[in-house]
Amino acid sequence: MRLFAWLALGLVAGCASTAPQVDAIFFDDFSAADTAALQRNGWIVRDKPGHPGIEGASWGAGALALVDDPQQPGNRLLRLTARTDGTPQGTSHAQLCHARKFFEGTYAARVRFNDKPAQGPDGDVVVQTFYAVTPLRFDFDPEYSELDWEYLPNGGWGDPKTRLYGVTWQTVSLHPWTAFNQPLQVFRELDGWHVLVMQAGGGRTRWYLDGVPLAEHGGRNYPVKPMAISFNIWYSPGGLLADEHAVRVYQEDVDWVLHARDRLLSPAEVDAAVKRLRAEGASHVDRVPAADPPLASTCDF
Repeated sequence: MRLFAWLALGLVAGCASTAPQVDAIFFDDFSAADTAALQRNGWIVRDKPGHPGIEGASWGAGALALVDDPQQPGNRLLRLTARTDGTPQGTSHAQLCHARKFFEGTYAARVRFNDKPAQGPDGDVVVQTFYAVTPLRFDFDPEYSELDWEYLPNGGWGDPKTRLYGVTWQTVSLHPWTAFNQPLQVFRELDGWHVLVMQAGGGRTRWYLDGVPLAEHGGRNYPVKPMAISFNIWYSPGGLLADEHAVRVYQEDVDWVLHARDRLLSPAEVDAAVKRLRAEGASHVDRVPAADPPLASTCDF
């Protein structure tokens, strides 16, 4: 219990005199034996077709794996794989989600983005992500909430530049596409490992890349309902290489993910929390209670 007593010493930024003690934390370093063990820990493997990605593409457990970390003996990684031969039936995406119970506080993950495919020619528009989201029940759903990191190594959506998006969403219509959100963009190659941090509290979201503050969003662009933590990798519609039928494979790896409920952790505090958890042998911790009433995590968006 000393870890959680230590965590409880922190207070929500800007509210030092009134903030309650908090020990509700979620952490996973993906050291489970296999994806079945992940599911026993509350993770959901997407197998439903639909948005985002290539219409007609598949989603499923075959696109997810837990692998040994070649750089850190004894460490394991979550690996998400997207594969395509240029056809919908030959395309598969990957997505992993947790329960829909995460709201204000800190979200963080250590993620490896890849600029180049693990197999085949380069150039497809592929999206590599870490995010928290609610279901979109209908166009312009007023309860829609999303905090979203998206890395596009080959550009996309009419812009060929390599970039990282950090987006706080208010709502959206898919058909026709009309989005209400507040984005940040980092225009550079980010191949390799990065720590992504999002804070949500007091009507503002704050975004950090490798400890560096990038942006602050607010106003109407702020989550209003509990969300599910998610990772996915997918090919953008209209972004596949033309007349190319060789198999192409892109991958995204995740070392760990953390959420501190109702507590705004700095990137340095996130790093310290992860080190403490690992030092105490805590490969999976879930002390974030379910939403009341419970909310379904559909893992299809």
